[in-house]
Formats: sequence, structure tokens, C-alpha cells
Amino acid sequence: MQALHTIDAKFDDANLIGSAGLVPVMRLAERAGLQQLLAERLSVSSPNAAVKAGCVVAGMVAGADSIDDLDVLRHGGMAKVVSGVRAPSTVGTFLRTFTFGHVRQLDAVSSQVLAGLAGVVPRLLAGSEAMAFVDIDDTIREVHGYKKQGVAYGYSGVKGLNAQLAVLSSPTCAPVIAASRLRKGNTVSGQGAANLAAAAIATARRAGACGQVMVRADSGYYRRDLITAARKAKAWFSVTVRMSSAVTRAIAAIPEEAWTTIKYPRAIWDQDEQRWISEAQVAETSFTAFTSARKDEQVPCRLVVRRVERLNKAAAAAGQGELFASWRHHGFVTNSRLTTVAADETHRDHAIVEQVIAEPKSGALAHAPSGKFDANAAWLTLACLAFNLLRAAGVAASVRHAKARWATLRTQLVAIPARVASSARRQTLHLPTNWPWAHAWNNLWATATAIPAATT
Repeated sequence: MQALHTIDAKFDDANLIGSAGLVPVMRLAERAGLQQLLAERLSVSSPNAAVKAGCVVAGMVAGADSIDDLDVLRHGGMAKVVSGVRAPSTVGTFLRTFTFGHVRQLDAVSSQVLAGLAGVVPRLLAGSEAMAFVDIDDTIREVHGYKKQGVAYGYSGVKGLNAQLAVLSSPTCAPVIAASRLRKGNTVSGQGAANLAAAAIATARRAGACGQVMVRADSGYYRRDLITAARKAKAWFSVTVRMSSAVTRAIAAIPEEAWTTIKYPRAIWDQDEQRWISEAQVAETSFTAFTSARKDEQVPCRLVVRRVERLNKAAAAAGQGELFASWRHHGFVTNSRLTTVAADETHRDHAIVEQVIAEPKSGALAHAPSGKFDANAAWLTLACLAFNLLRAAGVAASVRHAKARWATLRTQLVAIPARVASSARRQTLHLPTNWPWAHAWNNLWATATAIPAATT
């Protein structure tokens, strides 16, 4: 392929737009109740707050990852197909008026919009009526400079802000973000996880997850308050344990004949051993967690352990005995009723949360755009809302797009050039011929513009 040399370029067409997919996506948001909920719930002291918040969401869907990038909405004929577009400076001032309470109002709106999207696009949370997973993890959003509020060096040695997410999924649907919190950069991973889990479970129930819910987390979240919150919400928990003396004693007491060999259909990369592994052994034993707490606060549960044979046995920590010199162990506690092998397989799927975190960090969360902490917290919540909105758009478009990454959805469903034509008080989008994903886009359009069923 070679560009022709007989071409000139001019920015002179006031009827062209570069993100025609924003029209059905924002129509989908309207059907889910976004604008109405923002108008009812958001009490921030800024005129037309609901319109400005919607403008931020639309800009993020179009690819904006900073306040200045929201200017992507102000080109060509965009004003003819979407309303409420504001200048980036206006949006920046709006975000800086947020307080902690206003951010929590946005959290409530995000939760209700997710439930609304699940109603408009029923396949969004397909399978959650039988089993749903709430995966919790956090990440450091690196920042530069010394004037941003809340910035500190976190557990990874990176200076930034800490974003904690709770991701909702099922065995058959792609994940959405059920809850989020922005925290200071040096916050311990598990701090506040109990409240986040309770909020995420409530959101899952509101969105139609009427079956069993399981909360999954890594060892940074091995905390009594998190597990208590999960049990209080009648959810299962599956949380990685730290290799404490109590855990190692319990593992050492497992008889050799109790171990079951499992083979992985696809090899798994073992970071500690720096190699691919295709088989391991699993076993379980009864265990009481948090024995240092009061008797009524201790948690009787199952300790499920997966072990992988060490290649370099000399690298094992001194004084751990022959068992730990020959095998490397990974344990987690759970109260589920799954079999040992199924519980281990289900727990390993917790890694899905890392994929979700990576997607917004390559888009709307590429920056913490403001120097004010609450403005960045509002930005995080709106980014999660935009993520869920685009996920619902993908599900409405096609089976393939239902599990596509955020960048793919933007490229194939949103960033479509179109010419706006007016006729008989109607606007028509003239889209490119032979667009490879035209059928999927038409499916999205049909869902977004469908007349809601009459309520009786």
C-alpha cells in the first residue's frame, strides 16, 4: 500500500464528524437513565452539572484521557448530532468543584446506570443469574510533579494515586466495573476493601445477579473485615492467604495421598519459577482464619492449596523443611461448596481483574488529570462508567464485540467518520461504504434507538 502523491488536504468541512459511534452509545446511556440520574442525584454547585458529567463520559468513550482531550467532541458537525458539549476549561472547573460527598453521589449514579444497562442489554451480565464473581484489586496510577493532592509512593515504589476497583463478571460474560475508589498513593491494598465489596455486591444484585456471588482477591486483601463483609452479604469468598506459620503448619499436615494432580489445558507462566508450567497438584484441609481475633470473629473455612514442583530446590528458603524445599505452595481460603479442583480453577480466574485494570489505564485513566484529589476521584468514577457503557455497546453489537477490548471497541464502533446531512428536520449520518463492522454497528444502533417497552 502506498499513499498517492496527487492529494491535497484541507480542514474545511463543517458537516464531517470523526466519531459517529458516539451517537448510538450516548443514546444507549440515555436509555439506561444516565442523564436523568445525574440530574436527580448530583448536587455539585455547578450549573448544568448533569450535562457536563455526560460530556466527560462521551469524551472518554471517544478516546479522551485528559481534560484537554475532551476537545475531541468539538469538531465538524458534532454539535448537530450531540448536545451539551462544553469546553475543556469549563469541564475542568466543574471537576474541581467536587467534594468527597459528590464523588459518592457519582458512585451511586454509576451503580444504577450499570443496572439500567443490564436491563437495556440483557446479555451484558449473561450467566450472572447462576453465578457471579466480584474481583477486587488495586493499581497505582503514576503521576509526576509535587502539587497533586494525595500523591505518595505506594507498594510498587511508584509515585502516584491508588485506584481500587471491584470488577463484576460471570463464567460467560465479559467483566464490567461494579465499584471504584480513589485513594492516596501509599494506601495499603486491603484498606477499605470491605466497604467496596459490600457496594459491589449490592450493585451486582441490583443489576440482576440473583444467583451465588463469589468475592475473589489476592493476599493483599486477606483481611477479616473483607471476609466478614462477604459473609454478611451471603456471598462466597476466595482469598489468597499469606504463608504464615499457621498456614504452613496446615499445609504440612496434609497427607501425601490427599494431593490430586491437575493438568492445565494451556500452560501457565510461573513468575516465581520463571517458567511455563502445565501441571500441578491440589489438596485441601480445614482451617480457621484469624485465630488471633475473638472467638466469634474467627472464620472457619477451607484452605485449598496448589503446589508446583520446584526445579531449583536449592532456592527454597532455609529452615522450611523438605516439603517446602521440593514444592512451592499457593493457598487460598474459601467457603464455597465447589470441589477442590473446581475451587482452584475458579480462584485462578481472579486474574481477570488485572486485564480490566489495564484497559482504562491505556485510555481514560492514562492520567490523573487534575491537581485536586476529589476531581481525580470523580474522573475515575466517570471513567468506570464510560468503560461499562462501551462494554454494553459491544454486547449489543455482536458476540465478537461482547468480549473485545476497550481500544478495539473504540476503533470499530465509535471512531467511524460520517457526514451529517439535514433533510425534513432530520439529521442523517452518511457512513463509509464497506465498513467491515457495519453489521455490528447497525445492531448497536437498533438497540440504542429502540422504543422502550410500555410498562403496565
